[in-house]
Amino acid sequence: MPGYGVSKKRAGMLEWSRVSKQMAQARNYWIITTRADRRPHAAPVWGIWLDEIFYLSTGARSVKAKNLARNPALVVHLESGDDAVILEGIAERVRDAATLARFNQAYGKKYKFFPLGKGGKKKSLDPIYALHVRVAFNWIEKKFLVSPTRWVFENKKK
Repeated sequence: MPGYGVSKKRAGMLEWSRVSKQMAQARNYWIITTRADRRPHAAPVWGIWLDEIFYLSTGARSVKAKNLARNPALVVHLESGDDAVILEGIAERVRDAATLARFNQAYGKKYKFFPLGKGGKKKSLDPIYALHVRVAFNWIEKKFLVSPTRWVFENKKK
């Protein structure tokens, strides 16, 4: 993190497993999409962390859905700024039946609400997106000079 006085040494940097655990345990996530006029749009959402991929559902006519249909760039941020997790990447609409079923089951277990109905049979008109992480950040504010960690995943979907 140039310009912040952060150590360039690896000592104190965080493990990816920490990010994965935080993403799985979080209840609320903030997402940032881009409007047609290039202004940012931030909104809290519920979501699921499965197999190192973040999934969310949104209304088909929502600003989020319209933005992602035009520009799939997406940022996800957990609520804490003191123990920050920020993911950047490309969102892809999920259409695969097996993935949708896994999402629906995990979402229902977590939130007691099933976007595709309890049996997973309901045809959802609302899109479900998967964020394929390209870059991730994690830091602990109390250890800011040594903890900021950045991951780059070059082999993720474009």
